[in-house]
This record gives sequence, structure tokens and C-alpha cells, in this order.
Amino acid sequence: MTMRIALFTTIASTTLLACGAPDQGNAAVTADPAAGAPANAVPAAAAQTGLPFAITPVADFNAPWAMTFLPDGRMLVTEKAGKLLLVSADGKTKTEVSGIPAVDSAGQGGLMDVVLHPQFAQNRMVYFSFSETGPGGKGVALASGVMQDGASPSLQNVSVIFRASHYVEGNGHYSGRIAFAPDGQHLFFTNGERQKFDPAQDPKATLGKVLRLTLDGKPAGDPGLTGRGFHPAVWSYGHRNLLGIAFDGMGNLWEQEMGPKGGDEVNLILPGKNYGYPIVSDGDHYDGRDIPDHDTRPEFEKYKVTWNPVISPGGLIAYSGSMFPQWQGDLFIGGLSSQSLVRVDVNGTNATKGDQWGMNARIREVEQGPDGALYVLEDGEGGRLLKLTPR
Repeated sequence: MTMRIALFTTIASTTLLACGAPDQGNAAVTADPAAGAPANAVPAAAAQTGLPFAITPVADFNAPWAMTFLPDGRMLVTEKAGKLLLVSADGKTKTEVSGIPAVDSAGQGGLMDVVLHPQFAQNRMVYFSFSETGPGGKGVALASGVMQDGASPSLQNVSVIFRASHYVEGNGHYSGRIAFAPDGQHLFFTNGERQKFDPAQDPKATLGKVLRLTLDGKPAGDPGLTGRGFHPAVWSYGHRNLLGIAFDGMGNLWEQEMGPKGGDEVNLILPGKNYGYPIVSDGDHYDGRDIPDHDTRPEFEKYKVTWNPVISPGGLIAYSGSMFPQWQGDLFIGGLSSQSLVRVDVNGTNATKGDQWGMNARIREVEQGPDGALYVLEDGEGGRLLKLTPR
């Protein structure tokens, strides 16, 4: 899709420094001086005729984190504090789904991603991630359950099928994004390096890694890494805070992650590759210490796109709908401290920066609706679900 002519003028890129203090770009609920307007502010987009989409508010939530669509058009939405909500297609009805385990929602923790099993219509299975307290500290867990519909919806037979290794002290960089592989036999699960740096290069840890698992949570990592003594779930390593992962229509696996002070990335995830963190990054440490740039160490797999000033990415999809045909195959990313919706132009296994539209609110999540509309979740208390359709 490279070189396609934009339909409308792109909103100028933000100059906000997303991470003026450590990890503010991913802070949820708490005030973020770098974020500007509160999450429930009226989007500037509503009054901007230059945007290529109209914005329709659908519902509001208490610090929403992720969402997914059911086959009938209803939605499941997670809230940071630990609630899973079943939401009607028009957004007018919200019902809590019981069965979610205890969640540690301090700092960047909470109830995180939610994704349907590829055969949900037959087995009603829902997968979700959350942070919890356990031996050694805190960590991110992956769980599944069977959705029971009705007046009092619930998840039945809930079980944790995978836990990060190891649990450590602290409340940051859990990551916890889920993507099912096109083969229908595996899922990919992101584990952040928990603000500990070195675990991203530790072969025995799952922290700072993209993991591949079977659908019941058994490790199914890259055989080449396993043969070198890596944890058997590791697919790629050398990552920081991985807050988006998605397959495109060609079967390519894309991932986005927050850099340190600068250097947010979009990566094409390949098995067995080392993406370099914390040895290399196009950002620097928050205390001002330099991190060598990627170009200085060609042995590491390099990002496809980077941002500095950063966008503080949250959520990622590879768009496949017909409502915006000019963007089929492109990536869409929510911008937190940049308060934006970001498009990345994809051409095969290459990617370049596309558009960055100001939304006047931190965007935590982006999804594609059944009709091809784009849906975004604003971050924080009162965060709204917005439907984006062509003008």
C-alpha cells in the first residue's frame, strides 16, 4: 500500500514527549502530565473536518483495556480493575461477566487482553490475560473459560493455562497481548520485561519475549531457541513492553512495543530472532544514559518502524475490512501519551509510517468491527468506545 495517495490531510505528528517520566506512556487511570487532556475530553476529531472518518461515541467505561467482538456483534470489554463486560452491539447495555479470577491492578497491572477461541461459535471459549500476585512477586497470567450467556453471563471452567516466568517485584511492563495463529493450533502471548531490563536477554525467562503456546497453554516455542537452552515457549526475544500483536492477511506476525525514553517500535516477528533490548534501542534510559542505536549492532533484528518523539503505542490490529478499502493490510495502533490513532503502511514484509490523527484522548485499544468499522477505546476513567466510519 506504499505510495497510495491520502484521502485527507494528515494531522501533524504530535511533539509530546510520551515518556517524560518512566512509563507514563502506559500509565492507566493515574494522572499523566504528558497526556494533556483527560480521557473523557471531547475528541478534537469531532470538530476536525480533515479527518477521514466520522466519530460516533458508543459507550463509556472505567479504565477499559481491551475488547473483542462476538459473532453476533456484541462485545466483550475488559476494565483494568478486573471487570469483564458484555456489551450490546449498540453500546446501550453493559452486563458484568462473572468468573474472572482475582486481579492485581496496581500500577500498569489489571485485567488485560480478551480474545475469542478461533472456534468460539462451537466451543464458546474465551481467553484473557491479567496480572496477579504470586511466588516471588507479580506477573502476567493467561487464562481461558467457557462463556455462559443469558441474563447473568459468566465464564465457566476458568483455568490459568500459562504464567510468566519469573514473577518479580514491581507494577510495570506486564504486556499480556494475545493473538491466535492462522493455523488455528497455536497462540502467541507477549510477556514484558517488567522494567527489569536484563530478563529480555535471559534465555531461561519468558520476560521480554514473544511466546508461542498450544491452545491449552503448553510451550511450543522456536525449536532452534529451545535447542540452545531457552525456555520452551520463547519464539523471539529482546523485547521491552509489548502492547500489541497481530497477524496480517498474509500470515505475517506484527508486534509493537514501547521504547524507553524514545524508540517506540513496530517489529515483524520472526522465529528465533533477537530484537536487541536492552543492548540496543533508538531510545535512551530515563536517567539519561545512552543506549546504542540499532544500527550499531547489525546482528540484532531491527524494527520496521520507530518513533522519536514516541507515540506510546497501545493496541494493534492489521486491518482487513471493506469499509476503508484503501487501508486493507495496514496496521492501526492506539497512541497513549500521543493521544492519537496511528496508521502504519504495510507492503508485504516492509512497513513505513502512514497517518497519525489527533484524538485529544489517550487511545488504549483499537479493534475492527464486523462491518469493517474501526473502534477505539479511550484510556482511563470515563474512557469511551468510539466507532470510526468513513465520512
